Amino acid sequence: MKTGLVLIDSIGELYKRLHLGKPKHPLISLIKTQDIARGMLDSETKFVSELYVILLKKEVKYKLKYGQNYYDFDAGLMAFLAPGQVVSLENEEDNPVEGWILVFHPDFINSYSLDNKIKNMGFFSYAVYEALHLSEEEEIMLFDIMEKIEQEYLSRIDNFSQDVIISQLELLLNYANRFYNRQFLTRKKVNHDLLTRLESLLESYFSDDRIQNLGLPTVHYLAEQLNVSTNYLSDMLRVLTGKNTQRHIHEKIIEKAKVKLSATSASVSEIAYSLGFEYPQSFSNLFKKNTSLTPLEFRSKFN
Repeated sequence: MKTGLVLIDSIGELYKRLHLGKPKHPLISLIKTQDIARGMLDSETKFVSELYVILLKKEVKYKLKYGQNYYDFDAGLMAFLAPGQVVSLENEEDNPVEGWILVFHPDFINSYSLDNKIKNMGFFSYAVYEALHLSEEEEIMLFDIMEKIEQEYLSRIDNFSQDVIISQLELLLNYANRFYNRQFLTRKKVNHDLLTRLESLLESYFSDDRIQNLGLPTVHYLAEQLNVSTNYLSDMLRVLTGKNTQRHIHEKIIEKAKVKLSATSASVSEIAYSLGFEYPQSFSNLFKKNTSLTPLEFRSKFN
């Protein structure tokens, strides 16, 4: 495969790139990675896919790279890619490959409930971070589902084929969702370190010139600074704290506002501007929503 950015906009194009012949179905395919010729996925290949991709592998030391950042896949067993992501693969040691690549076009799940459900599965939009780690029992379970999908995929297509495959696919993703949420808890050190970095980032943001130059911190800004995606950050925070990223931002704003209201004589408008608000009324509304008091009512408690 040549170097450079490769566009894969269909199952047919993927098969063409991997020299796999003609696909059995135009919208979905299940590929055994050991069937891909060595060297086809080299360390210089970058591609952008218009397909959903689910990688399930064993004994492989591949690295996935999104942009300039690595996705920890060499130790994990599953990875999930959404349409439109730019990815490069690295297998510099030419390791043996064993596993599955399940790919499907968004049109395959169109008109099914999975079409909406999949958009809320945060692990598909993790621009950077870690793959799904599985126990031996979980690995066997998911490989078994893959085999059931393969069995249906290779069977003669009839009016029920798509329904059956999508049911198995949804089951696979439901298990992945459960295991990913558990992973936020079992890999506590990684995630607690991220939480500590988030708190430090918010604290420094409100303590220097960034608040004046950039305005209120956004979820996108924080995720970018922490080198994770917005969905990953919010999912992790919900599991560890019960609150999403936006809620953490609001709590930091209220915390800073309370200090300024109780310890300074600055007007509400001055405090609002100092915290990055363009309009004081927006600040007052947020403050009351979170404390059930207006800023002046809160200040009156200290006079």
